[in-house]
Amino acid sequence: MSTSAVLRVKLIRSTIGRLASHKACVRGLGLRRINHEVEVMDTPENRGMINKVSYLLEVQESTHAAQ
Repeated sequence: MSTSAVLRVKLIRSTIGRLASHKACVRGLGLRRINHEVEVMDTPENRGMINKVSYLLEVQESTHAAQ
């Protein structure tokens, strides 16, 4: 198994009243509700979504074995 960079993303603020494109980014990352955490691959696409809605998220970087 190879190791690859993984980002642990947690939704810490609500998407109520946010722009539709910001809500779409949150859903695209796989987040569903406040305090929901997911692990996403560290790709330019995911980084772009995270940067766009960074004010709603908490992000931790880690190295994790690819599954």
